[in-house]
Amino acid sequence: MEQPRKRAKPGRAPSPTGRTSRPRQAEVARLAGVSQATVSLVLNARSDGKGATISEETRQRVLDAARSLGYVPDPAARRLAAARNNLLGVFSFTATFPTDVQHSYYPFLVGVEQEAAALGYDLVLFTGSSSGGAGAVGPDALSRVRLADGCLFLGRHVPRAELKRLVADGFPVVHLGRREELEGLAWVGADYVSASRDVVARLAELGHRRIVLVREDDEAPASSDRQEGFLDGLARAGLPGGPAAVLRCVDPVAELTADRVRALVADGVTAFVAEETDTGAAWRAVSGAVREAGLSCPGDVSLALLGSPPPDVSREPVPMGFEVPRHALGAAAVRLLAAMVAGQEADEPLVACEFRDGVTAGPHEVHLP
Repeated sequence: MEQPRKRAKPGRAPSPTGRTSRPRQAEVARLAGVSQATVSLVLNARSDGKGATISEETRQRVLDAARSLGYVPDPAARRLAAARNNLLGVFSFTATFPTDVQHSYYPFLVGVEQEAAALGYDLVLFTGSSSGGAGAVGPDALSRVRLADGCLFLGRHVPRAELKRLVADGFPVVHLGRREELEGLAWVGADYVSASRDVVARLAELGHRRIVLVREDDEAPASSDRQEGFLDGLARAGLPGGPAAVLRCVDPVAELTADRVRALVADGVTAFVAEETDTGAAWRAVSGAVREAGLSCPGDVSLALLGSPPPDVSREPVPMGFEVPRHALGAAAVRLLAAMVAGQEADEPLVACEFRDGVTAGPHEVHLP
C-alpha cells in the first residue's frame, strides 16, 4: 500500500532531499547550472554593474531552482519579487510597544510616522518584544523585520548579536539613539553631552558648589552621555567631580532614601540632578526623597532633570533641565533609513536638545555664621 506523503511546512516548498536546513545560494547555482554570482544578481534583482544583462531564460531557471530547493532569501518576498515594498519597519526593545500617548517613546513614533508619510513609505510595527510576544532573543528573533525594506529600532538595551547579524547581511538598520559600540550600525541621537553640560553650567551660575548626579546602574549609551556631560560641566565650572559626584543606583527609589538625602545635604550638597530613562526611576527617587526629607525645593535644595519627567507626574512643578527633541529624532531616523534603503550615502547630525528653565532650581545663598 502506498505510504502517505509527508506534508511540507507552510511557507516553504518541500526540499527534493528531504532536508530541513535552509539551502544556500551555492546549491541553487549548481541546480540551475550557473555561477553563484549569477544567482546573487538574480535573487537581489541587480545587474552586474558592467552593462551586462541576465537573460530571462537564465533568470527563470535560477528562480525555479530556488523554489524547488525551498530557498528563502532574506528578505524573501522582496528579493524574489525584485522590487521594494515601500515599507519601513519599527521595532521596540521595550516590555510593551509604545503606542500609549503617555509612553516616553510615543513622541518618537509620531515623528517617525509623519516623516515616513512625507517620504511615501508605509510603516509596519513589529511587536514581538511586547508582553506575550516572542521577545527579542534567539538566533532568529529579528528575522521577521526583513519583511520590510529596512527597520528602525529603539530601546535602551538591545540584542547586540542579532543587530550585528542584520548589519552584516547588508539589511538597512537604524537605531534611534547612540550605538557606537555596535560597529557598522547606523544611528541617530540627541546631543545629551552638551545639554547636560549646560544644565550644570546653569546650576553653577546660581551659586551651587556641590552637585550630585543620580542615575541608574547600567551602561546604556544615553546614560553614559549624560554622565559625561555632567562631569564635564563640573570640571569647566571648577566644581568637585569624580565618583563622589555620581550616585549609580540599581534601584534608585529604594537606595536614595530621605535619610541619605539629608546626609548629603548636611555634607554640603545643594543640588541634585537626575537622568531621564524610560522608567523615570531616578527622577522619582530624587523628588520623592526630597519631599520625604521635609526639604523645600528650590529653597533648601535645587533639582534638575536631564530630560523630561515621566508623563504621569506632569502635574508636578516643571523641573529645570532640557527637552529631548523626540519628534525631530524620529524624523531624522526615518530620513537616514530611507536613504540607506535607496542605496544613498547619508548622515544625520546629533540633534540639539532645548534647555528648560523650570521652577525646581534657584539661587544658592551662602549663610555666614
